[in-house]
Amino acid sequence: MSSELVTLVDIEQARERLRGRIVRTPLVPFPHELLWLKAENLQPTGAFKLRGAFNKILSLTPDERARGVVAHSSGNHAQAVAYAAQVLGVRAVIVMPQNAPPVKLAMTRSWGAEIVLVGNGSDERAAKSQELAAQHGYTLVPPYADLAIIAGAGTIGLEILEEIPDVEVVTVPVSGGGLLAGVAAALKLARPEVRVIGVEPELAADAYESWRTGQPVTLSAEEVSRTLADGLRVQHVGALNWEHMRAFVDDIVTVSEEEIQEAMRQIAFRGRLVAEPSGAVAIAAPLFHRSSLGGGERTVAILSGGNIEPALLTTILRGAAIHS
Repeated sequence: MSSELVTLVDIEQARERLRGRIVRTPLVPFPHELLWLKAENLQPTGAFKLRGAFNKILSLTPDERARGVVAHSSGNHAQAVAYAAQVLGVRAVIVMPQNAPPVKLAMTRSWGAEIVLVGNGSDERAAKSQELAAQHGYTLVPPYADLAIIAGAGTIGLEILEEIPDVEVVTVPVSGGGLLAGVAAALKLARPEVRVIGVEPELAADAYESWRTGQPVTLSAEEVSRTLADGLRVQHVGALNWEHMRAFVDDIVTVSEEEIQEAMRQIAFRGRLVAEPSGAVAIAAPLFHRSSLGGGERTVAILSGGNIEPALLTTILRGAAIHS
């Protein structure tokens, strides 16, 4: 196993750094199912990304913090870095795509970050953030391919085990792979028998294709932009995250756009929670594909975020099918 993989000690240290900085989110039981939702939409910025952002910035030296940070994101990581930077008194510059949801742009600005807009490709965002880091001496706060980010996300896994020690299956959405890498590492290092399943939209299934072929696959920006799940439009998983997935993940499955939207409706009406499309993906898998999860009854699905345009949420809750 690569020495680059996070350890259980790394994740436990991240939990100590995050104490008092984030919300320990509840596990919400889903009526009439052996299913619980890990409600990361209840974080101050509306998504799990706050865990990794705080852990990364708190890990920096005083000199690095003084020079400021730069990040790239379609929205939730952007908000998390902006929020954590404001709390810690650190300058933040965020590179975002032009097609980012307006609510995510507005919230990122509200936390005091400077926003730089680029095209819609995740690789273009990454390149611009690296350019700004080189020009101004900012420290990069990557959205997923970073040990501190992965360890921060892994604290979710520790919380799940503390509340449901006999959990059998945990489903996790896949974007760049940071959340899946961290949660899978925490679960497997503590309780190897737990099945960890990554979930992706069918229209942005780079991780699914990578899993099936045994090597990382890259999709075009146009391909991944087809899904309504804007937080999962990354073109390929990070190399570091891929190594964690190979070491700790049991399988990756996909869900359709219709299933994502129906999951959002059920989360709202049965779970009384708001999920953005990206946040509903991991819930869609046990709702519609439980037989594909490899057995087990007690399932936790990570509701990774709830930042959604009100008009879009209203349309979906009314039952209208949306095509991005």
